Amino acid sequence: MSITINNRIEFVLLFDVENGNPNGDPDMGNMPRMDPQTGTGIVTDVCLKRKIRDYVDLVKESETGYEIYVKSGVVLNNQHKKAYDNLGIKSEDKKLPADQEAAESLTAFMCKNFFDIRTFGAVMTNGVNCGQVRGPVQLNFSKSIDPVFPQEVTITRQAVTNEKDAEKGQTMGKKMIIPYGLYKLEGYISAALAQKTGFTEDDLELLLTSMVEMFEHDHSASRGKMSAKKLIVFRHKSKLGCCQAFKLFNKVSIKAKFTDVPTRSFDDYDVEIDRVMPEGVELIERL
Repeated sequence: MSITINNRIEFVLLFDVENGNPNGDPDMGNMPRMDPQTGTGIVTDVCLKRKIRDYVDLVKESETGYEIYVKSGVVLNNQHKKAYDNLGIKSEDKKLPADQEAAESLTAFMCKNFFDIRTFGAVMTNGVNCGQVRGPVQLNFSKSIDPVFPQEVTITRQAVTNEKDAEKGQTMGKKMIIPYGLYKLEGYISAALAQKTGFTEDDLELLLTSMVEMFEHDHSASRGKMSAKKLIVFRHKSKLGCCQAFKLFNKVSIKAKFTDVPTRSFDDYDVEIDRVMPEGVELIERL
């Protein structure tokens, strides 16, 4: 049986997009998310968590302990009812059981059976209340190394939707893309919180694998070509860690090789890693 992790971990993931939209903003006509002051591209933590969940759901389908709590078409209160039904506890509207042991057993059931709850945490205080869980794995927003340049591309379709448009012979639409962007994700894994949710060494291996493979099972015309390029993991020897996270993140330096032409591939960048680690920190490269 896999043991709960006992080491604090930070990681850096580099991924890129070519001729696609990595994360559209519905408030901006699905335009790629950007920092309006700098032009830097943004991919939200929620976007990447969705891809991780989908990958785990794909490779661990029907396997006990690896259900996915947040996924398309699921009613969350029905997910909570699984805990009450399994433990033989009667639910009260929006209330946890008054008995603390019963309340804790409901939350523990959700952590044990749902991978994304024991990984990312969840607020389960809806109509059927299973408490709250603060997950050990936290992701920052990913930011592009250089400013991105969104383009609105007009497309045509050799068909029409309505009979009144039949004479037109075709309809037109638009796609939002960026020609190229290299993004950097920084993330944290708390051993202290992992011990509360039951996040294990096997879960960690699955998480790291999912970050490498998640784009390979999420291709679409709108997202273009997205790929994980490099995953750098910093593993501390202790539960509380041996140095501040930002010092480890700064060990990874990414710079464009050329300043007079636009970057259009990962090969247009130099990625340098300072391999002199603080005492008690191990550097692991997965890509």
